[in-house]
Parts: sequence; C-alpha cells; structure tokens
Amino acid sequence: MDTYQISGGGRIDGTVCAAGAKNALLPLLAASVLGKGESVLHNCPALSDVYAMLGILEAAGCRTEFSDGNIRICPDGMKETFLHGDLVKQMRSSVFLLGPVLALKGSVCMGFPGGCAIGRRPVDIHLSALRKMGADIEKREETIICRCERLRGAVIRLPFPSVGATENIMMAAALADGITVIRNAAREPEIEELQNFMNKMGAEICGAGTSVIIIAGKKRLSGAEWNVMSDRIEAGTLILAAAVTGGRIFVKNVRAEYMEAFLSCMEACGMRIDVRQDGIEAAAPHRLKAAGKVPTGPYPGFPTDLQSQLLAVMTTADGVSMIEENIFEDRFKVLKPLRLMGADISLQGRSACVNGVPGLHGARVCAEDLRGGAALVLAALAAEGRTVIENVTLIDRGYEKLEKTLSKLGAEMIRIKEGRDEQGKRTRQLPDIY
Repeated sequence: MDTYQISGGGRIDGTVCAAGAKNALLPLLAASVLGKGESVLHNCPALSDVYAMLGILEAAGCRTEFSDGNIRICPDGMKETFLHGDLVKQMRSSVFLLGPVLALKGSVCMGFPGGCAIGRRPVDIHLSALRKMGADIEKREETIICRCERLRGAVIRLPFPSVGATENIMMAAALADGITVIRNAAREPEIEELQNFMNKMGAEICGAGTSVIIIAGKKRLSGAEWNVMSDRIEAGTLILAAAVTGGRIFVKNVRAEYMEAFLSCMEACGMRIDVRQDGIEAAAPHRLKAAGKVPTGPYPGFPTDLQSQLLAVMTTADGVSMIEENIFEDRFKVLKPLRLMGADISLQGRSACVNGVPGLHGARVCAEDLRGGAALVLAALAAEGRTVIENVTLIDRGYEKLEKTLSKLGAEMIRIKEGRDEQGKRTRQLPDIY
C-alpha cells in the first residue's frame, strides 16, 4: 500500500498546467466505440481509472494504445459484449459503456459499477432511460443484462440532473432510430465536451449545457480526433493548495467560466483571483476567512468533487464554515482523519460545521475515497510536522502523480511505494531523491 509523507509548513508558489479532465475523458472513451475506425484523443491524463476503462475495452476486443498523453482507440474488432467484471467493479464510470455498447451491438452484460464509497449512486436512472428507448433489461444477482434489436428515440425526463445518466442517454441515442429529447439534463461542461466530440464523429446533438438536449439518431458514426479539455477539479484542488498555505499559483489552460461558483467562494475567503486569457492566477492571504455556508449542487453550483478539499482548507480559516453536501451523502468520511489532525468539525445532518483552528498537526491517516484523499493532502500541507497518508492509490484515480506536481510548487512531499518480496515480506521503495 503506497503512502505519502508530507512535511507541512511550506508555501505553494508557481505555475502549473492543468491536466486533461478525467470526468471528460472517460465518457469520451466510451463514446469512441460508436465510431467505425480509429479515434485519437490528446491531453489524456495517466490515471488508474483511465487504464481500467482501456482494459475493459481491450478485453471486449477494441484496439487501444496509450502513449505520451495520447490515446488511440479502434472498436472495429469489438466482439465481446460481456464486459470485464473485475475492472467494471473498480470504477463507477464503467456504467458509461452500457448505452453505447447496447446501441452498437444490441446487447451488453456487465457487473454493477464500483468506485469510491461516497454514497448511493444507483444506476436505475440509466436503466429506466434505456427501457424507455426499447431495451429489455434484466438484473441477475450482481449483473446487468440489456438487450435490444435497435433502440428507438424517446422523450426522457430525468428525476435528477444526473451527469452520468445524461451522458449515457446521449451515447445510446446517437445510434437509435428517431429523435431523443432529454429534459432536466445535467449541464456540466464535460457534457458539452461529449456533445462536441460526438458531433465530430458525425452525431447530431444540440443543447448540451442547457437542461434540454436533443439527439437525432444516425445509422453510423466514424472515428474522430479530439483534444481533451482541462480538468477544472484538478485546477480547483491546486488553487486550494495555494489557499491553505498562504501561497500563489497560476494554473494554465483552464477556463474560469467553468469554475465561477468555486472562484467566487475563494474570493469571499480572501483570495485574489485574476482571470487571464491563458488561465487563472490565485493568491492567498496569510490566513483565509471562513467561507460561510457553501451548498454543493449540480452545475453551475459548487461542485461536489471540490467539497472535501474546501472543507479541509476551512479547518484553518478564521470563523465558521457550513459545508452542505447535496449530491453524495457519504462525502464526509474525511471528517474523522481531519479531526485526528486537530480539526474542529461537527456533522449536522447534511452539513459539516467547521470551526477554524489556529493550526493542524501531522498524523497518520488513511484516504477512503479519491477527493477525500486529496483533502488530506491539502490539510497535511498546512499542518505542523509530518503527515503520513495511507491508501494513496485512491488519489491516483483522479490526479496524475500529485506528489510530483505539488513538489514542483514547493511542497515537501514524497511517495513511498510498498510491496512484498518473494517471501511475502513487505518492502518499501523510497523515491529517487533519497
């Protein structure tokens, strides 16, 4: 089990280029199976979730190649529609393959998707939409089986603006007969990204970024070349690293209009935000002000994927912050390790009440989910002494070599790789700098 060792007290300062967005790339990979011929995706982050998705596609017969941030994928040899069970269970985003594989092949069988344990994330919204489009769906123990000779267009009103369901319906509808209308659609920028990529493949989709999306089904699509958008969640996490250390950061190649709720919150906390044509510069005072009440919500609201990180930063801000989680009820697992580091946090229903303390102290803690793990890294940057964070492979699901990124910005942070030798004894590998 790999660990991070972080000595707090340093100041984050410098320039960094935001990586490609995980939340955009994974549905793009799923959509690529709809096109005949090769698709090429640039600016792809090397994340464990990305490798898992490629593994599922390769097991199904797709040809993939990942090198130097570029992914080539060709689905022409895809024959298997029983998707790899173990890899499916590793991440929630494997659910994106339901719609496109069903639309392309007429059947799909997969286990229930896995991922971080941050609350109920049922696939019922996805399945209900596919049924409305003509799919015959059976749940058998831990398996979902979908069949349909050909999907047909339908009017689908989502009970909640689910990002995953919106994207899954878009992909399924791209090869369906007739027109599909999604009402109460999610409006995230990553959905616009998917629409634009699929339209380049030959799809006919409009309305992404609004609550109504219209898809006119086509007989076939073709492969396309695309540059993946920058990751607004990684950018926000890095800005929060500067915030918690009283530092300054310039994040290149990220669009501020996709981060308005987050940036407004940070300005209210005392950060100076300077939006430039090529990125965002953020500078923090020595000590932040409390954020007040911050509710998470669907875009354009405050993103749930930055809630844990904001909570960690507010532990040392002046005043009281109320962080309300309205998307995933188990996002607050990070409270226990933060308390071990000296945070004063109480849970009140869906809200965490954070009383800023003079400072945190190092401790041995364990990441329980992706964003909670990133939150512990931020807390460790500000803490006095050394913090050891276990189970950091969860962080690898959304951040590519976070330790190297933060070290270049001034953090005193190393990764220790742990394994076992031939006799089963635990081994530890220090980084090259030692």
